[in-house]
Amino acid sequence: MMRRNAILLSLYTTQYIGVGFVSIGLIAILRDGGTSLETLGALTLIGLVWPLKVLWAPLLDRFGSPARGHYRSWLLVLQSGLVLTLLALLPFAPSSGGDLGPLVLVCAAYVLLSATQDIAVDAIAVRLLAESERGSGNGVQLAGVSLGTVLGGGLCLVVYDQGGWTAAILLLAALTALGLITVWRFREDPRTDRAPGLGPAYRALLSVFAQPGCRRWTFAVVTLVYIGSGAAWALVTPALVDAGWSESRIGIVTGVVVSIPAIVAGLVAGGFVSRAGRARVLVIGGALLAVATAGLLPLLSGQAPTLGTTVALSAFMAAYTGVNVVIYTVNMDYSRPDSAGTDFTMLSSVGLACSFVSSSIGLTAAAWFGYPAVALGSIVVLGLGVLLGVRHQGRFAPARTPAAVRPNPAASA
Repeated sequence: MMRRNAILLSLYTTQYIGVGFVSIGLIAILRDGGTSLETLGALTLIGLVWPLKVLWAPLLDRFGSPARGHYRSWLLVLQSGLVLTLLALLPFAPSSGGDLGPLVLVCAAYVLLSATQDIAVDAIAVRLLAESERGSGNGVQLAGVSLGTVLGGGLCLVVYDQGGWTAAILLLAALTALGLITVWRFREDPRTDRAPGLGPAYRALLSVFAQPGCRRWTFAVVTLVYIGSGAAWALVTPALVDAGWSESRIGIVTGVVVSIPAIVAGLVAGGFVSRAGRARVLVIGGALLAVATAGLLPLLSGQAPTLGTTVALSAFMAAYTGVNVVIYTVNMDYSRPDSAGTDFTMLSSVGLACSFVSSSIGLTAAAWFGYPAVALGSIVVLGLGVLLGVRHQGRFAPARTPAAVRPNPAASA
């Protein structure tokens, strides 16, 4: 189990190092160089590639090299592509008034590769982890996401400040290349259950929802939890700006500092899911997230002392990570081994879409009712999602299975 978690931690961390740099570090660098907020907003749109990855997930489930390992053969190409794409950033150091077109194109290529790599890693995780290991495995996954964000959005930003663009990019590439060592050493079990053609592979996009309770989980529980938590988090950045925080201070605290407790929370919640069950961890995480959202009320009312605000934001992200561990674990319960990449990507993409929608809902509602009212409404929506989640698990929780690769138990219920 420890070896499997080490593999997942390495792959998820190195995947998100570049993502953290593009979404946090590069934004800070460009803003410091005078890039307008409108341009930065347009740059963030390349993140839309992530929810769209479901469109090509069936290709990864259908095609792969039996000799090199089905998903491993994809990772050999994709992980190498991540490194090469980062190195391609070297000639395009941002400059005041310079053309950002080439830089944005390379970043878009990186995001495309990282999203595709995520499909393959998720599929490996589904097939690698036994039912009893999924909680800790998904805790490791989310810890890797947070760690990659810290390294790419924090450490590389510090290196840029001290040593310049070339030093930062070389560090990004070197850290990402460590994942190649993991891929080369990984030996994937032979696969005999892939779809016979693209038609069946693409039909898995919708057939995943035919499993008992899957629609209720995805479109009720996950939707409510993500809208409730996402609407509240969307208020944070504008509230910090209104409170007089600088862009760099906001970036460091919201993108780097709060990731540290999120890493710890992911690992703790992952281990707890295996021992206490999904429903209990969802209740605990949901309750803590509601309390943490209430803890943001001073900030949302215009009072943002550094220490108190940082503690509140850290508590929110830690609780949110704990809830996410449960969501990812149940998504994995519904992911069938023969279409693992497609199923997990489809279920996760619904959550990603809800995250985008929730930000719009939260900010629009805040314009009408104010920050505190939206936060309180978010707590109600979150609570309803957790309640439905507990009821779902009471009816559709998977039976204990010792094997790492087997169909979703709920599918035969």
